[in-house]
Amino acid sequence: MSYQVLARKWRPRTFHELVGQEHVQRALVNALDQGRLHHAYLFTGTRGVGKTTLARILAKCLNCTAGGQGDEGVTSTPCGQCPSCEAIDDGRFVDLIEVDAASRTKVEDTRELLDNVQYAPTQGRYKVYLIDEVHMLSTSSFNALLKTLEEPPPHVKFLLATTDPQKLPPTVLSRCLQFTLKHMPPERIVGHLSKVLEAESVSFEESALWLLGKAAEGSMRDAMSLTDQAIAFGQGEVRHADVAAMLGTLDHRHVLALLEAMAEVDAARVLAEVAALAEQGPDFAGVLDDVTGVLHRLAVAQMVPDALDNGHGDRETLLALAARFTAEDIQLYYQIGIQGRGDMAHAPDLRTALEMTLLRMLAFRPQGVPKPAQTPLPMRGDGGAPAAGGGTGPAGGSDQAASAAPAQSLAPGAAAPQPAAESAPAPEPMPEPAPAPAPVESAAVPPPAPEAAPETAPSELAAAESAPEPPPWIQDVPVQDAPVQEASAQAAPAPEPAAPQPQVPAPQPEPAPVAAAPEPEAQAVPAEAPAAPSAADAAPGELSHADWLERFDALGLSGLTRNLAAHCVVEADDGDALTLRLDPSQAAMKADVHVERIREALAGAGFTRRLTIADGPLPEGVETPRQRADRLAAERHAEAVAALQADPQVQKLQQAFGARLIETTVKPVEAARH
Repeated sequence: MSYQVLARKWRPRTFHELVGQEHVQRALVNALDQGRLHHAYLFTGTRGVGKTTLARILAKCLNCTAGGQGDEGVTSTPCGQCPSCEAIDDGRFVDLIEVDAASRTKVEDTRELLDNVQYAPTQGRYKVYLIDEVHMLSTSSFNALLKTLEEPPPHVKFLLATTDPQKLPPTVLSRCLQFTLKHMPPERIVGHLSKVLEAESVSFEESALWLLGKAAEGSMRDAMSLTDQAIAFGQGEVRHADVAAMLGTLDHRHVLALLEAMAEVDAARVLAEVAALAEQGPDFAGVLDDVTGVLHRLAVAQMVPDALDNGHGDRETLLALAARFTAEDIQLYYQIGIQGRGDMAHAPDLRTALEMTLLRMLAFRPQGVPKPAQTPLPMRGDGGAPAAGGGTGPAGGSDQAASAAPAQSLAPGAAAPQPAAESAPAPEPMPEPAPAPAPVESAAVPPPAPEAAPETAPSELAAAESAPEPPPWIQDVPVQDAPVQEASAQAAPAPEPAAPQPQVPAPQPEPAPVAAAPEPEAQAVPAEAPAAPSAADAAPGELSHADWLERFDALGLSGLTRNLAAHCVVEADDGDALTLRLDPSQAAMKADVHVERIREALAGAGFTRRLTIADGPLPEGVETPRQRADRLAAERHAEAVAALQADPQVQKLQQAFGARLIETTVKPVEAARH
């Protein structure tokens, strides 16, 4: 017996043997079981998805004699053993007229075909006309078919199949029940090929079947034909290397190796992988297409992991690889890959174009980020926050912040800077005796002893010199402490030549602590009183969020590091570890190099801590440095606009000429100087 190809040998004989197309199978089975039969069916879809197979199965269902004669004999499960079923399977059933419209396009052929429609079936229950590639019929043929297609005799059924339904006239489409057959996904093809090869006792490698399933492009018949070819090529076996050589396609593992090198930002490894590919003489344009295709799948894996296809049997590999890229990098690489594909026509050679495109991807990454941070999957709003924040999630973060608040107020009691912390609230009641400090100070100097005042001054200066050392951002306080104090004790005019006018009111609140506490214990208070908040801030205690906002500009951060820190709020500080909460919209910018730079800047400011930056929703009502800067800028802009609107000259221009103030062009004086 001659060899029968797999595509014909394993052709489905019933609906239940059909692979895929469940939506069509369900509709036809229900219609057959309920006796709701239409006179014309149209099956559309690409080649090899089962259009003709479905039509033949339907013909067997209509003419199977196992159920007896009459309409009650129609069944959705043909027996396959009665004379009608066997004749249809063998292609010799008289009442199944198969017409190839591609070779019989003339109107004369159609009229000859329709001349026999009126006659009753010879052998079966129904006379079935199966017209394949019906879109190839001429306009005259369609016109000749219309009337019969709309009102055929009760014993006639029309089954039409086409790969291009757009070419059918609307008058034909409206007279048929249309079923669109879908492409076969690679997973379905690989599963079916596995069963067929196991039944055929052919050894195979699963990775080779994935190559065949991808090359079939959704056609089960093409997949079976390619499998026949692979068996012959591999001498009775289906191996990955043989199938790759037979198809002439690029090994998908080389593309994954390229992307792994991209994930490591290793340009040398990227060039080495391209050199290894060059030994196989591939189509470098096709290599770039494969790279951009995988980048698209990586983006899907980051955003919606469940939607990632398994077209190459590499779903788990891509999910792991997607976590090694940031979402911004993938979008950037994809855009550069698309543009590089168009530039290949102008490159000296395709390999150069591929290498330059890959190197351009690495060159245009944001600088200062050697390796992307681990990306939580999926990359949805608050879906990635728990994965990134771990134990410091939204709920944990709020609890931690709440518990940190009392700790922050209690810690100074046990910490070394307790006097400085206690002196901060002291100035609150002291503005009341403010008018009397000057005479009281002069009268209070003699009682302790004339030598006491000179002795206390060096101690105050020593304390002032030792205290400001850690916080370099307080540049005015050390300079103002001693001179201003002496000026207040000697004469008021002294500060005027020493400093501009803003320093004149500074000596006035200074004596208040002296008048309120003339005891020797308050000797250090006058040095800290002029800048009581600054002195408290300078103490190496806990860093509050208010301190973070005040000192942010003085930290000296710049570039991406400053941008990252500007979107953070202080969540907790226990003296050893500082936790910042990062706006989730900026989570992709977080990298170890930026965290280390922020930690070093805080250490230089006197706050040596283990720094942790956690992702998650920010507390309500708490501003980040960026939000505070934007708010202050908006307030300054509003003040500037109000000042212009109230200006008499502007009002005259508005009244005389109907002038209009364009508020978007108004800039405050500070902004205009910059």
